[in-house]
Amino acid sequence: MFGRTVLAPRLVAWHGDTEARYRYSGVEHTPMPWTEQLSTVRLAVQRRTGLTFNAVLANWYRHGADSMGWHTDRERELGPTADDRQIASVSLGGRRRFLLRNEGTREIHEFILGEGDLLVMRGATQDLYKHSAPKTTNEVAPRMNLSFRCVIPQFA
Repeated sequence: MFGRTVLAPRLVAWHGDTEARYRYSGVEHTPMPWTEQLSTVRLAVQRRTGLTFNAVLANWYRHGADSMGWHTDRERELGPTADDRQIASVSLGGRRRFLLRNEGTREIHEFILGEGDLLVMRGATQDLYKHSAPKTTNEVAPRMNLSFRCVIPQFA
């Protein structure tokens, strides 16, 4: 961050097909193999959304101090156009706030996501909005977020 290395305020794992290398925040992530459980969830998400995914970013939020700051997912590995950048996010465990902020109007949309909720970001979402999972001082249960993506190897 700003030219220096900092620890992420959550635990992160990248799984996917062999060619699904992904670079964000200055770090290249080589995918670990799919586990049986992740493969099962991926198939369910693909059936539900009609989309195809070759990788998943797993974020483990241990407590309210773990978070994700405002950002977009517009890395070139996700494709050159808005229609290429499709993300399906599955929340497991404790309920947490998820925020979408329109970068033009600054209007914020709040979602409380928890056990089994599916949020799909597609089309111009990454171009028009930033999103975050903010810290909280409220007592919250641990939460796993599985963020399914399709990495396009020729853009990696």
